[in-house]
Amino acid sequence: MNEILQKIQKIGIVPVIKLDDAKDAKPLAKALCDGGLPCAEVTFRTACAAEAIKIMTTDFPEMLVGAGTVLTIEQVDAAVTAGAKFIVSPGLNPKIVKYCVDKGIPVTPGTSNPSDIEQAIELGLDVVKFFPAEAAGGINMIKAMAAPYVNIKFMPTGGINANNITNYLDFPKIIACGGSWMVSDALVKAGKFDEITRLTKEAVTSMLGFELKHVGINASNETEADSTANSFEKMFGFEKKAGSSSIFAGSGIEVMKTPYLGAHGHIAIATNYIERAKFHMEMQGFKFDESTAKTDDKGNLKAIYFVGELSGFAVHLVQK
Repeated sequence: MNEILQKIQKIGIVPVIKLDDAKDAKPLAKALCDGGLPCAEVTFRTACAAEAIKIMTTDFPEMLVGAGTVLTIEQVDAAVTAGAKFIVSPGLNPKIVKYCVDKGIPVTPGTSNPSDIEQAIELGLDVVKFFPAEAAGGINMIKAMAAPYVNIKFMPTGGINANNITNYLDFPKIIACGGSWMVSDALVKAGKFDEITRLTKEAVTSMLGFELKHVGINASNETEADSTANSFEKMFGFEKKAGSSSIFAGSGIEVMKTPYLGAHGHIAIATNYIERAKFHMEMQGFKFDESTAKTDDKGNLKAIYFVGELSGFAVHLVQK
């Protein structure tokens, strides 16, 4: 998978935009960036698409902007000239796909059945769009098609919203989802860019699903840790469970047998997708202590600490 699609995977949501007036491109791009999604698929369903892409990529160079609903080679050229970094189409046109592949332009054509996927494989692709996602069978259809095509990944679009996006992203063969619920025509035309920012933040929050996992307490030694865990068990019925380096009281209290990170202890925040959460937090300027990263036997990140403390507590992310 090329680096543009890898970045899309980390972002997780691709806002799909239709603009009728290029003057809306700049405030819309700002609203998306402020909301935590510096990415957009600008559809070529209107005459101002190329101009909108140029405005976004010029004024917001940190944004990853692509072109959607691309139906001709001429539109590919116009989009790339305007600054588009990737091409998306509703169906699989071999002529357009081959043109993009030959020029090294990332392209995700629309697919909805095994025959489409086999054409994509023949053309050298390893990521395809699945469209229209909900109408074409949704996540169950994607899982069924993914089984025989083990090297293909999907970017579904169509009918995806804040309520069902994690149903898709939980499946590891899905790199990201396209959606327009945070950038509806009505909001854009009304100039309600603050509302677009709010909905974008809400979409990111819903996707990442942050929750308090547990609080860690630094005990001075194993005896103190055991005594503290015993107290929580007696007071609240939180069952004590000893581990190699700590003792849990229930699932929400971890007492360290020897002092670890944080003057007082640590706070664990669980997330649906830790790699994606790390990327989004880094975009906001937060830093991570890479030396604290823990992975599973497949090399997947499972936990990592932020740099610094909050009121004497170290904070780390943990994969749900």
